[in-house]
Amino acid sequence: MGVLNVGRIEEGFVLDHIQAGRSMEIYKYLNLDKLDCTVAIIKNAKSNKMGLKDIIKIECSLDYIDLDVLGFIDHSITINIIKDNEIVEKRGLTLPKEIVNVIKCRNPRCITSIEQELDHIFVLTDPEKEVYRCKYCEEKYKKK
Repeated sequence: MGVLNVGRIEEGFVLDHIQAGRSMEIYKYLNLDKLDCTVAIIKNAKSNKMGLKDIIKIECSLDYIDLDVLGFIDHSITINIIKDNEIVEKRGLTLPKEIVNVIKCRNPRCITSIEQELDHIFVLTDPEKEVYRCKYCEEKYKKK
């Protein structure tokens, strides 16, 4: 198999070290379909560190991306910021302390089930185990 060459980006960023097969989920969560910019998704790229990985190249400003959502989905992703065809900064992610309207509370008795317009807010309660709980009813969110 030959080498796949996906064009360089002049200005933008590359999401690297995405767990293989998760790039479409990230594409959806970050609402990349709503951005008017070039997006390249590379699935199952070879990686010395991970075996296989996904990569997303996005040619637009990082300002349009919610880094908290990205950190919640997978905080081992690396962000390479590109200006004038060169990587000018590598940025890591952390688990956000709080996430708003990314996941929904599944507790039928939670106030968010009754008050439809209420934001779904989850707070990081156990960083070690990556446990988030609903701000209102403390229902635990379990990652898949």
